[in-house]
Amino acid sequence: MTLQQRINAFSKLGTFLSQFSRTNIAQKEGVAHNDLFFDGMKHQFKLARENNGWFTQENILFALEGWAALLTEEKLSEWMSGYNDAFAKAQSQKTVAIIMAGNIPLVGFHDFLCVLIAGQNVAIKQSSNDKHLLPYLAKYLEYVAPDFKGRISFTEEKLPAHDAVIATGSDNTARYFEYYFGKKPNIIRKNRNSVAILTGDESEEQLKALGEDIFRYYGLGCRNVSKLLVPEGYNFDSFFKAIYSWSDVMNDAKYANNYDYNKAVYLMSLFDLLENGFLMLKEDESYGSPIATLFYEKYVSKESLDLKLSQDVDKIQCIVGDDKNLQGFTSLIPFGKTQKPNLQDYADGVDTIAFLVSILP
Repeated sequence: MTLQQRINAFSKLGTFLSQFSRTNIAQKEGVAHNDLFFDGMKHQFKLARENNGWFTQENILFALEGWAALLTEEKLSEWMSGYNDAFAKAQSQKTVAIIMAGNIPLVGFHDFLCVLIAGQNVAIKQSSNDKHLLPYLAKYLEYVAPDFKGRISFTEEKLPAHDAVIATGSDNTARYFEYYFGKKPNIIRKNRNSVAILTGDESEEQLKALGEDIFRYYGLGCRNVSKLLVPEGYNFDSFFKAIYSWSDVMNDAKYANNYDYNKAVYLMSLFDLLENGFLMLKEDESYGSPIATLFYEKYVSKESLDLKLSQDVDKIQCIVGDDKNLQGFTSLIPFGKTQKPNLQDYADGVDTIAFLVSILP
């Protein structure tokens, strides 16, 4: 397959996914193989939810909306134009193994996309928490582009022979990955979390948007904000008022159970808490907060804050903030946008396409 053929295949997948949104699920005219796949896709939502209680239809559809917006011929072509023509010429039969996490719906799709659009074969070991959606989309790809057949495989057992590895997990599993895959070309990802920097000058709209960064996927993604960095004397009243629209999160029994459990643990441990009935704020230097909890830490100056973030760069996935209030800080993500990454936004800042270029013959 040529690079253009691969782009065309994924853009057709994007058109298929565009039929599934939080506001409407409806068939569109002219979508390839819709008679075979549309109703089956709706069934996948049910299976995913039954397999993982955190995968609500709302969150699955949010993920699909994001990919539908990105998988267009224009955006895929623009993304690939940032590299040389290696993929256009390569006829590589290398196999890249991907070990995926399962914390949010289709969390491993970007790696899957990178490997296939780069012309490589892919062998996938999914998390048991997210095992329904991607195989179905892979089958759709094989229908719209039959040349993909035989180049995509899934396994629940030992990985087949492979030439390189992309593995995502925790700090503990990363040691396991490094032991077993360290001799092959690899990308091994560890724990990361995202933070938001507040100055006290944020608008109500910005703080409302921050709620999306905190609560989307129940805060389970590495791009979800799990910690606030606030100035000394910061008043959280405006923050709590702005995020109140997310109070319905307590209607989910799993989230509510986590809230009640963590609150009991904190109170028994005599920790000081700020809370509003659906989110707890705890002062803590750590980055990875439990479900229904947001850590916060105070800073005394923007200079000290910049130093801290520089020292902890390997622990942080995204930094959210208003660049007008934080001049001099780079790579800030606007409020409400952490779970809407672009194709060029690589996990841990490691360019997956450049890695795949490096292993081409």
